[in-house]
Amino acid sequence: MTARTHDLAAITALSVVFLSQPERVLTLSTVLVALFANLIGGITPDIDQPTAPFWRNLPVGKYFGKVIDKMLGGHRFITHSILGLVLFGFVAHGLLIFLHPIMPHVNIGLVWWAYIIGMVSHLVMDTFTKEGVPWLLPIPVKFGLPPVRAWRITTGKAVETFIVFPALALFLGLYIWSHYQEVLVFLHHYLV
Repeated sequence: MTARTHDLAAITALSVVFLSQPERVLTLSTVLVALFANLIGGITPDIDQPTAPFWRNLPVGKYFGKVIDKMLGGHRFITHSILGLVLFGFVAHGLLIFLHPIMPHVNIGLVWWAYIIGMVSHLVMDTFTKEGVPWLLPIPVKFGLPPVRAWRITTGKAVETFIVFPALALFLGLYIWSHYQEVLVFLHHYLV
């Protein structure tokens, strides 16, 4: 999947999880940091690809990307597995604990979950592509849905562009609309 599809999938997954939960007290700073963490989580698995959006905006990102690519075993290896999810989740948790003193009003537990939701959404979306995902690494088997490889999505092609992305956008819009009361209460609390 392309970066924009991963971004939309991450935000959609975050919205479904957070809006389906019983009412919780959220600060605006927690929501903003969680949204940022979710988007970062949504592209983190592609850190192993030198051309990934993760590296594009850094002055020497292309070179770091090549080094990281080799260190992590290439694209769709450890970062696209449950093992990678656990490792990156552990690192993210440590980073959030380290940063918590400079953002004391942010619920780092929710931010961490937002990051993990972004990562999981990436792995799930890539499961539907031709390449599949090695969910159970170090077992070297890539899983894909549907099981017939020819029926899976080719990244960046018509099915993703004209069916998957619009379907995600429509679902997100309808889901937020169906939970408009919670969204309005939240917006009213912070905008009025």
